[in-house]
Amino acid sequence: MKRLIFFFILINWLQVIAQNDSSGFGLQAGYFYGNFIKHNNGIAHLITDHPEGFLIRYNVITYGDLYWQQAYNYPDWGFSFLYQNNKNEITGNNFSLLGHVNFYFLNRKVKLLIAQGIAFNTNPFDIETNIKNYAFGSSLLSTTQLGLFFSKENIFDKIGLQAGLLFIHFSNANVKAPNTSLNSITLQVGVNYKFENSSAIYKKSENGVNAFSKKISYQILLSGGINSSDYLNLGQQPFWTFSVSALKRINYKSSIVVGGELFFAKFLKKEIEYLAVAFPSIGLTGNEDYKRAGIFVGHNLHINRFDIITHLGYYVYYPYDFEGRFYQRIGFSFRISKKIFSITTLKTHFAKAEGVEFGIGYKL
Repeated sequence: MKRLIFFFILINWLQVIAQNDSSGFGLQAGYFYGNFIKHNNGIAHLITDHPEGFLIRYNVITYGDLYWQQAYNYPDWGFSFLYQNNKNEITGNNFSLLGHVNFYFLNRKVKLLIAQGIAFNTNPFDIETNIKNYAFGSSLLSTTQLGLFFSKENIFDKIGLQAGLLFIHFSNANVKAPNTSLNSITLQVGVNYKFENSSAIYKKSENGVNAFSKKISYQILLSGGINSSDYLNLGQQPFWTFSVSALKRINYKSSIVVGGELFFAKFLKKEIEYLAVAFPSIGLTGNEDYKRAGIFVGHNLHINRFDIITHLGYYVYYPYDFEGRFYQRIGFSFRISKKIFSITTLKTHFAKAEGVEFGIGYKL
């Protein structure tokens, strides 16, 4: 099941970023070296050296054939392969395949990278053979990259250079415990080569700038997935979320959204029953309600048929204390038709992931 989940993440991302026309492509190879971020005391024994590795990226170059490309200053999109040596035999090494988008600023000298995909870890947690790997409870992981680079193209004919900072995150999003994850901040240097159509030019027009409705729209969403408690051997459990929200488009790129939602997470039911028996001093009876209700406010960034979603929520019904009343959601949605959309998002409580949500929504 977990393999299907992370395969679905990658396929959704590749389907989204493929929505454009192009006139060229490029290749990039780079090396990175950096530091792990100690975001949890439980991973202190796993940080023994500096992570390093290499990456290869394939970039499709856009020239404004579609209006969204012009609105975002002609971004590139593509696919990446990354290898990271964690320098610790307990955590093994990670191999990643991602989809990515590059956004350009300051006359295309500064580049912002956003990437999401799947990763394979060579030595995950095993209760008999690798009990100290609290970072990864499974071999298949999700991975996220954020990068900010200085880029100079065509220094030597079509060969260019780039250097900058790359943040790398690996986690299984609590699909299987344990899952403290690993984060690193690295310095990356690399070379790039562009195979461009020499006759291609950047197109510019105003067609599409007002191609959206300014009315408030309403939507319903049903999402779910599987996750597990941090307490070992309680098993993987399904969860479901039902949401209703109102969305107001404020310009071509952005919308503001507010809403409410109900959460049905069976792993909390198992956790409550376990704690009531194993730790009676906590004061739980085992009959506490595992359901929760929340309200949220957020922002949607529109890129063609793709939205980047960021939400901040607060539980108004919260009978069992799990990671605090505030929660966050980050991910993306894809517009399948005028009324129907899909979502893939990560729900967290700050640095603590609760689960990856997959869902289908309908605009009323």
